[in-house]
Amino acid sequence: MLTPEHLHALQNLPLAARQAAEGFLHGQHLSRRKGAGMEFSQYRPYQPGDDLRRLDWRLAARSDRYYLRESEVDTSLTVHLVLDATASMNHPDDNGLTKLDYARLLLAALAYLATQQGDAVGLTILHPAGLRHLPPRADARQLPRLYHALETAEAAGTFPSAEVLAPLTARRQRALTICVSDMYESGTEIEGLLTRLRATSGEVLLLHLMARNELEFSFRGAVTFEDLETGRRLQLNADQQRAAWQQQLQEWLRDTARQARRHGFDYHQLSTAAPFTQALREFLRRRVAG
Repeated sequence: MLTPEHLHALQNLPLAARQAAEGFLHGQHLSRRKGAGMEFSQYRPYQPGDDLRRLDWRLAARSDRYYLRESEVDTSLTVHLVLDATASMNHPDDNGLTKLDYARLLLAALAYLATQQGDAVGLTILHPAGLRHLPPRADARQLPRLYHALETAEAAGTFPSAEVLAPLTARRQRALTICVSDMYESGTEIEGLLTRLRATSGEVLLLHLMARNELEFSFRGAVTFEDLETGRRLQLNADQQRAAWQQQLQEWLRDTARQARRHGFDYHQLSTAAPFTQALREFLRRRVAG
């Protein structure tokens, strides 16, 4: 599988999504159900109320018995992709990718993969100016819509207010919600939104995205850090503060994971330097389990 840097270098989101996901489809055994699809599976006896269009009339003429042709079709699912597009997602890693760059590529690959499974896919981009929401659809034009929304998404400001978010949870609709966020919040607004989505929609897969230079604290010497959402600045010596930073970071990551799992989210931490393998695998695992 290509690295995130190579995929980003293509400067073509549809192509990058396809290349990231296609190899992952090979050898996967998908959950299937009986239905009226195209691939023949077996016969079963006719029962009152069955669709007569599925009756095998030739077999009935030969045997004087009435059977329906059953087929296998892929189980389908509604997938709700959620992108945190607050200003902290503009943080760049040492490989040149921002968190937003990585999230775009990852969500595009997930959208492609879900579409290949016949799933209805929707997208919500969380932005303080308002939500950009594409309702879930399974038609052929949905994937280009999703790509365009992701390509034009910009990260800015802080997390949307409760009033802005209210339409997302106003309607109950069973779905697998997949949220990509760095989980930087002033209170518990991200956790609160995902808790409400879990209550109204069902499963939540939280992909907690961190830059590798944050995780490893690869900075050297005197550094000025700026909070991208508040503008506050902090000057420190990175070499002197590395041990304390990493200790506090690990404590925060443990607390974040523990809280997410306590609320029933399927939580996974990702690095902007890592391939998309884990996230794609978790999607397929949740899809089969559902």
